[in-house]
Amino acid sequence: MRDFARDHSALALNTATLGHNVDGHGAGWSTERVIDACAERGFGAITYWRREIGARAVAIGERTRSAGLVVSGLCRSPFLVGPLAPPRQAMLDDFHASIDMAADLQAACLTICVGGVVEGTHSMVESLKQVAEIIAGVAPYAAMAGVKLALEPLHPVYGGNRSCLVTLRDAVDLCETIGHPTVAIAVDVYHVWWDLTLGAELKRAGASRLAGYHLCDWLADTSDVLLDRGMMGDGVADLKGLRRAIEEVGYNGHCEVEVFSANNWWKRDPNEVLDICVERFRTVC
Repeated sequence: MRDFARDHSALALNTATLGHNVDGHGAGWSTERVIDACAERGFGAITYWRREIGARAVAIGERTRSAGLVVSGLCRSPFLVGPLAPPRQAMLDDFHASIDMAADLQAACLTICVGGVVEGTHSMVESLKQVAEIIAGVAPYAAMAGVKLALEPLHPVYGGNRSCLVTLRDAVDLCETIGHPTVAIAVDVYHVWWDLTLGAELKRAGASRLAGYHLCDWLADTSDVLLDRGMMGDGVADLKGLRRAIEEVGYNGHCEVEVFSANNWWKRDPNEVLDICVERFRTVC
């Protein structure tokens, strides 16, 4: 395993950790201030949310790189299916727009949260078939733009509305069904920490299909399954064991802190949050 106590340059910030993914949350720091604060602390990369990029993708990408950082990702595509997905053509238009933004940022990947069970089907299987068809249709466009599509399986609690893709097993199956090299997987501790088959499925995936590794923790007494994630070390996930499993199959990319925390971390001074991210990364991850 990499020694993060000696070198934390693999540390990435997902700006959701500062509340930048939801209106009305966080301290409202500018993108430039976030970039400078991460550079000062030795972060290696930043993953942004589309809502904070707007029409400035090229400029923000250049600003990030000029500070010595990488754009590790962009969150996210629209939901593709299910109750939260836009109408079909609007979804496809927005999907293409998200790919264009990722390309302009020169982001390492675009995160895909696929959306929940398709209304009326009562079927995860049928819903995933529709997801596969949509992504297979868009993958050539992403490849032409140089954008990796990172499928992110979410915790099963989100199966109804946010993601009919709930296990790493199904994510690997989806990659195999689609069969396009630009389609990969993002592994998020929050969503997979409980899965006893994770090690075997990571081996099935292989390093070439792993586009990201996201860090946080699962609080034993969580009060909100969406907006009450724990900072690393505050919960029950075996963080070192999970990283060992993903690194054993060859993943050596950035490790991205992504903490949704409306009533705790989003209410703190971002300087404190970033300092603690570094300290926890070096000691418990």
